[in-house]
Amino acid sequence: MKTKQMLLKSLCALSLAGWAVAALAHGNVSCPVVPKEEKKPQMELQRKLEAEGWKVRQVKNYKNCYEVYGLDAQGKKVEAFFHPGSFERVQPEGEAAKP
Repeated sequence: MKTKQMLLKSLCALSLAGWAVAALAHGNVSCPVVPKEEKKPQMELQRKLEAEGWKVRQVKNYKNCYEVYGLDAQGKKVEAFFHPGSFERVQPEGEAAKP
């Protein structure tokens, strides 16, 4: 019985650790500061992505980047980051490049 309890506790701890790592990965992104006059409007990014087939739920500022929540052109749920001056996609540190 004690073995089952220890196993269950270990599995719960590993599960929580996985969530914590995923949450920290979110913070490993930043864009250089872009002068206000060089920043493109968030709405322009949203229109660009929607023209590419995305369904954008929200666009907000995060560490000098535009953070986008929604569904990509393949219908996959995404949280993506874009440079506010060029709209180039920015990858969080430690993540592989995405199309």
